Formats: sequence, structure tokens, C-alpha cells
Amino acid sequence: MRLTIINQFYVPDISPTAHLCASLAEHRAGHGDSVTVVTSRGGYVAPSREQRREDRRANPRVIRVWTPQLGKKRKLFRIIDYAFFYLFAALRVLFLPRQDVIVSLTTPPMIAWAGVLHRMVRRGTKLVLWNMDCYPEVAERTGVIRYGGVASRLMRWANRRLFRRIDHLICLDTAMVELLMGAYAPKGRTLPVTVLPNWEKADLFPDGADPGRWERTDALGLDGRFVVLYLGNTGYGHRFETVMDAAESLRDEPVTFVFVGGGSRWDEIEQAVAERNLDNVIMHGYVPKEQTPAVMAAADCALITLRDESLGVMSPSKLHSNLAMRLPVIYIGPAKSNVDDAIQEYECGVSVRHGDVDGVVSFIQEMMRDDQQRRSLQTNAREAFDLGYCDVRTLPRFDEVLGGLHEATQVGGAVARATSGSSTADG
Repeated sequence: MRLTIINQFYVPDISPTAHLCASLAEHRAGHGDSVTVVTSRGGYVAPSREQRREDRRANPRVIRVWTPQLGKKRKLFRIIDYAFFYLFAALRVLFLPRQDVIVSLTTPPMIAWAGVLHRMVRRGTKLVLWNMDCYPEVAERTGVIRYGGVASRLMRWANRRLFRRIDHLICLDTAMVELLMGAYAPKGRTLPVTVLPNWEKADLFPDGADPGRWERTDALGLDGRFVVLYLGNTGYGHRFETVMDAAESLRDEPVTFVFVGGGSRWDEIEQAVAERNLDNVIMHGYVPKEQTPAVMAAADCALITLRDESLGVMSPSKLHSNLAMRLPVIYIGPAKSNVDDAIQEYECGVSVRHGDVDGVVSFIQEMMRDDQQRRSLQTNAREAFDLGYCDVRTLPRFDEVLGGLHEATQVGGAVARATSGSSTADG
């Protein structure tokens, strides 16, 4: 199969989609596919010149198009980087030899139109939209653009036409399916949809491996405490009022809430901690990725939050590594998210709505009192990772989608050749 993957980020970049793309590309190349990745040179971590040369010769072959690499500090800079990637990525995809399947992610939004352009000149290519973010919905809900404004209407118009042209939609959870199919489902035909959560590589989290002791455990006074860990970005898609209320309710018990990371809401959390004098909440900056297993090993459970407005337009990616490290999950957010789906299916934690402080407090207290219940939740968490959120399980499901589309391209090609031969004979 000739397979192309389109995404603005690729390894060695540290963004989650960069590593997901690499996982899929390397997996399919290992199965004998001729894989091309169209991405940018820039990102959080840029490849060296030597690596770019090697990328062009390897399988997967990585084509890194030039962008100004202005960064994300200003909206204008991000738009300019997007614009250059749209232009140069579309040109590279357009002039590729005919691909059997093109898989497009959503960074930048609607880059899948590059795949549409390829199919306009290379008939028979199948298009997969691997949806990570929903636009314009996420921009509207975070106040970046006005709902119903010109930008919003243009993006919805483009989405409706894009969805008429894709052959398969991959979503991260059921809420994302409901949002996209409710707004953009093509009329007159059924668009196949697969719910496929993101994943971590199983060999990065061997069950039973000892990650070592986190060097900050003693300094932070975590020994003898029940540790609730929030690891990662505290961005616009998250809320923490219920967490602060729960910490206040548990201030006289041996419970510590540890935040390791950063993000746009970090200062807001620090302010709440100071105003309430919450000495059982600890704030710690980002740690190198190789230290995160030790950080998680120092915890008793994981904390994940999601704003109601973010349901269907984003899916917290910290879930998978937490499950891999046997951490039961406290999820505070709306139902039907990817985290809620995991908890409902595997019974690996508790899912509560915003404002349910008693639900959070009682779950923590129960885990502290009942060792058997805690061990059962830990076992369920790892089972969830092994059965649903590692590459060993998810990549074969991706294979099924790609294999079905490739088979359809082969059948379509055979029919076209037969029809062409019959017409020539009749002539």
C-alpha cells in the first residue's frame, strides 16, 4: 500500500500528535507499506539537517516543508505558520505519485483538503480524517472567534464540503462522533466512523518495571501521604474549582494534591492555593519526559479534568500513561469524553461532574481505607491500558480501517481497468 500521513508535527517534536503519527507510520512501514509523511521542519523541537537528509531516504519517508517557525506566542504568528504549511504541504501532496490512502490529522485545521487536491488529479485515492481537534467549535468555545461570525461560517462551509469527500472518519471518543456527525454528516451516503482513542507505546511502560524513586519525593514531603497527581498542561480546556474545594475538605487528612506541569491556568491555581492557604496542594514545574514514570510511581491516583465546553472538541491525552502506571483515575468533567468512556468500560476510577466535591472526597477516602478496593482499581487501570490504550491494541484497529480502504481501491481499480478494456474492445 502507498500511504501518506499529513500533520504539521512529527518526531523529534514532542507534541502528542507527532509521536502518534510516527507510531502509525513506522508500524505500517514495518508491514511493507510505502509510507510518506508530509510535515513541517519546525515545532517544539526541530530536527537537525542530518536527520532531515536521512528522513528523505528512509521508509517512512518524511518530507519536511519549510515554514517561518514564528511560534505560538501570538495568534498572527500561528496563522502565518499555518498559511505557509497549507501552501507547501498541499503542493507536495498534490504532486506525489498516486497514493492508495491518505490519512490527514487536524493540525492545522482542515489540512485534509490537501488530500482532496491529490485525489482530484490521482483518481482512486481514499481519504481518512483522523480528527484530533474540532474547528471552528474549539475556537468558538474558547472565545478565539465569534460563534456565527464570518470565520465560523466559512469553516463550517468548508467542513460540510470536506466531509462529502472523505471516506472514513476516526474520532477519539463518542462525544466527538456526535458533534461532527451531527453537524457535518454528508447527505445521501453513510460515512464510516471508527472511535479510536490515542495511545502510548506498550514497550515504554513494561508492566512491573521499576521506574525508580522520584528525586523530589523527599523534598516535597510525599512519604506517608496519599498523593493525587495532576500531570501535564493546565490549559483552557480544564477546570479546577472542584479540585480546590476537595483539597480544602481534605486538608486535615494525609492527602496531598500534586500538580506537575504548567499552562494557561497555572497562575489561577496558584492564586487559589494561596488565597485558601491550602498547604496540601503542591505546584511543581514540568519535568523531563524520561522522569514522568518516576513521578507517576510516587502517586496513588491520577487527576484529570475537562471543561463542559471542551466535550467533543478535545480529549485529554494524559489518560493513557496514567493507566499504564496503574493509577486509578479521578475524572471531573462531562460524560461521554474519552476519559469517562474508559472509566465506564474498565471500572478504573471515578467519573464525577463539576461541583461534585463529595464524590471526589468520598472516592479518595474510600481508596485510603480499603486496600483491596485500591488494588482492584490499580489492576483495572493497567488492564484498560493493555486492552484499549496501547499501540499493541490500537494499531491493529487502524490496520482494519486502512486494509478495508486499500481493498476498495484495488477493487475499484480492477473495475475501472475492466471497463476500459471492454470499451476498447467494443470500439
